[in-house]
Amino acid sequence: MAPTGDNVVVSKMKLERMLSMKGGKGESSYANNSQAQAQHARSMLHLLKETLDGVQLNSPEVPFVVVDLGCSCGSNTIYIVEVIIKHMIERYEALGSDPPEFSAFFSDLPSNDFNTLFQHLPPLANHGGSMEECLAANGHRSYFAAGVPGSFYRRLFPARSIDVFYSAFSLHWLSQVPETVLDKRSTAYNKGRVFIHGANESITSAYKKQFQSDLAEFLRSRSMEMKRGGSMFLVCLGRTSVDPTDQGGAGLLFGTHFQDAWDDLVQEGLITSEKRDSFNIPVYAPSLQDFKEVVEADGSFTINKLEVFKGGSPLVVNEPDDETEVGRALATSCRSVSGVLVDAHIGEWLSEKLFLRVERRATNHAKELLEQLQFFHIVASLSFA
Repeated sequence: MAPTGDNVVVSKMKLERMLSMKGGKGESSYANNSQAQAQHARSMLHLLKETLDGVQLNSPEVPFVVVDLGCSCGSNTIYIVEVIIKHMIERYEALGSDPPEFSAFFSDLPSNDFNTLFQHLPPLANHGGSMEECLAANGHRSYFAAGVPGSFYRRLFPARSIDVFYSAFSLHWLSQVPETVLDKRSTAYNKGRVFIHGANESITSAYKKQFQSDLAEFLRSRSMEMKRGGSMFLVCLGRTSVDPTDQGGAGLLFGTHFQDAWDDLVQEGLITSEKRDSFNIPVYAPSLQDFKEVVEADGSFTINKLEVFKGGSPLVVNEPDDETEVGRALATSCRSVSGVLVDAHIGEWLSEKLFLRVERRATNHAKELLEQLQFFHIVASLSFA
């Protein structure tokens, strides 16, 4: 009998404790499979800097505080924080003012691999010295750093304490799989699927409702934590279709070869259909309207920019003509973001079997994956008056 994980419905608190990108520095770790996210983030730097130009500058005697929400465990978050701080230093200097001290908070769920993240942090420049000395020290960071474990769907910081919130590639992760999706008696029961791509309207409505409820809680918390004159730059997976059953790039990632691999395990007798049906990826790619409705209903933030941005493919391959490399890239990309949940549901032995089948199927469809797998992102620049 193959070892399996706990066959339980994942509650909000249970998901919060287990959800994370795959930690460590192994082949399927997020740290080694987040190059696409890095490329996409860099392609949006001009939009980020536009947001930063609108942040109110306070007295240099008051520390400037930056937060990355959903930082994960790779080096991307450190790069972005350094871009933000460098830009703000330039703004202070352009006014002939000394820059303040800077603090950066890296926040994610408690299950995040903070140890790997902190290993990427450069040392603090000249501990105990002036900010000018810190800024002059190459290869060192010019900010104080700390990790903050917890869900960004709740309060994380003291009132009026944060100047800039940044969050990229995280808000599409829901706080929980909607309960009705896992209820066999419900019309929203997602039978036969592990994702909502191509599902019926009841299922997608449940996911949309959960996303909008989560985003409302996110905005409510940030509106209490942000300083007057502060700004947020938010990026999450989005879709161009008005039809929520078409989840775009997320649908291709989780609703095709990943879905088929689960079906393989059922057909081979390695898991039951009930075991498959009780697993659902807690991701929703919103439309621009889905997102806008929540921001406007909250009313705390001014929308500076809200648009759909073409991010490109999540696959980073050296040899596009090598079908095996493309298949492996799809499998490791998928595993780096969902592997922890899969391991918890069916155990590591079966998880290995699953992702081998993802790789095999993706290899057989390498050309169409490279042509069709494109991510679109919702990009939001919001100010707090």
